[in-house]
Amino acid sequence: MDLAEQQEQRRGRPRSEAVERAIIDGVVALVEEGVPLAEVSIERVARTAGVGKATIYRRWSGREELFCDVLRAVEPEDPQLTGASMREDLIALLESMRLRGLANRSSALLHNVYAQMKSQPKVWAVYRATVIEPRRRLSLEVLRRGVENGEIRDDVDLELVNDLFTGPMLVRSVMRPDDAELEAGLPEQIVDSVLRGLRP
Repeated sequence: MDLAEQQEQRRGRPRSEAVERAIIDGVVALVEEGVPLAEVSIERVARTAGVGKATIYRRWSGREELFCDVLRAVEPEDPQLTGASMREDLIALLESMRLRGLANRSSALLHNVYAQMKSQPKVWAVYRATVIEPRRRLSLEVLRRGVENGEIRDDVDLELVNDLFTGPMLVRSVMRPDDAELEAGLPEQIVDSVLRGLRP
């Protein structure tokens, strides 16, 4: 048992939420300092968070499971959609993507994690299942409602249409992060440009 864990036992076990927050914050602190994700070990996280390794292993079976929870913790919540119109909801979804793209550029954590996620299949699979797919389903629901309301034609491939809306924002956020602006008003510009070719 290491010193940090002995101290933890002597002062009594802190509330679970506070301990988990300290551990997640420890991972964030390390990555924000420039430590590559591959070098963020359980031992290093424990030292940074001021807990024993056993404390971490009681909550997570290993690094991948811990990283997945870190990703969930730093992801912003999805926007609240009004349902007033398909256009408004699409703009709200793209604005959320724009803000996330700006956060990625300013956050060493998100930039580091996203850059390395594909090399860690389990982390990528969890991120895809818990972040990407729910947002994709949400945008497809908005588009289906648009078809039902007559806002777009009913003869279009909604999967492809969804890519037409989200693709430009993803390209600017991920593939061209250094030279493509994510200016205010971009969501409206994308949505209105695509809708001109989709309206009945």
